[in-house]
Amino acid sequence: MKKKLYTAIGLMSGTSMDGIDLSIISSDGYDEFSNILDDYYEYDKNLQDQLFRLRDLVLTKKDLLQNSEKLRELERNLTLFHADVVTQSLKKYREPIDLIGFHGQTIFHKPHEKITNQLGDGKLLSQIIKKKVIYDFRQADIQNNGQGAPLTPIFHYILSKKINQNFNIKFPIGFLNIGGIANVTKVINDSDNFQNNLSAFDIGPGNCLIDEWVRKNSNKKFDKNGELGKAGKVDQFILNQAIDNFKISSYSQSLDIKNFDVSFARGLSLENGCATITNFTAHLIAQGLKHISQKNNIIFLVCGGGRKNSNLIKSIKNYLVAENNIELEIIDNYNLNGDYIESQAFAFLAIRSFLNLPISFKSTTGCKEFSFGGKLAENF
Repeated sequence: MKKKLYTAIGLMSGTSMDGIDLSIISSDGYDEFSNILDDYYEYDKNLQDQLFRLRDLVLTKKDLLQNSEKLRELERNLTLFHADVVTQSLKKYREPIDLIGFHGQTIFHKPHEKITNQLGDGKLLSQIIKKKVIYDFRQADIQNNGQGAPLTPIFHYILSKKINQNFNIKFPIGFLNIGGIANVTKVINDSDNFQNNLSAFDIGPGNCLIDEWVRKNSNKKFDKNGELGKAGKVDQFILNQAIDNFKISSYSQSLDIKNFDVSFARGLSLENGCATITNFTAHLIAQGLKHISQKNNIIFLVCGGGRKNSNLIKSIKNYLVAENNIELEIIDNYNLNGDYIESQAFAFLAIRSFLNLPISFKSTTGCKEFSFGGKLAENF
């Protein structure tokens, strides 16, 4: 019997804090998936400055309490911005929308303390746009002893089946998402036994260190296409020190941008610092890919903003030159837009959450048992 198809909007704002990716999809929450619309809405400068300022202030649980009033005000402003974005998208797509998947903006993530904080008032958003909103996707997983991240692997599974069928790419199929943090998924085969078929974890910084360095040392927000890093020279001594001083001994912990800083590059020029930090980032990503591949022949499809940094991608490939079993391919080569995989994923997760289907698993977040994430707001 054919399952009901739902139309959902996914709203994703990543750790780069530059704006909102919005996707509209149709899916049954199981196997069927089609993409309808993708769009991007940049934060205005005032909202972005507020986000950066408060994220830098909140380093501990105590900081969350001390800044609670500021966080409430910022959450309201952020939610109003999301509401405006949804309203604009509904002028472009006039068919009925069943659900909104509202990720919110991560400010603080400490799963070992059972705390994750994504700013975003699902009830207020539902009240304004008069739609069912699924929000707070990570908390249930964390309460179930999970890391609350990554949550996209179940969506990667759906994409892997499409790619396998349409392009005859053999399993296992990997996904490398380079956002602020880099995470990786391996789909072993097309079985829906997700616990044994999916493995995923965060593997290191993605764009976060490069972005931070560029923001602190220039009037730019990021290294567009990797041009700054390409123009610089890697300081091998500083790079070797950074690699020696930061080793990921276990991939069982999710990562936050506050796990990293750019102080090791202090004193370098803008370009040389960018080149060195890019190389450090590439080293950690390559190590993670080696770990998850387990010597299987595997193609990793690269998505997220970091895929556009050609210098970073080249550096990752250089670290993998001896690994004949690993290939990197840009996901856009497979009729998918690598900018919107996560926003599409949160639309899909909203549908699964609404249907009371699990969205995370022991093999993806480390949760004790599979977790049903997300809260429903129907405030209209």
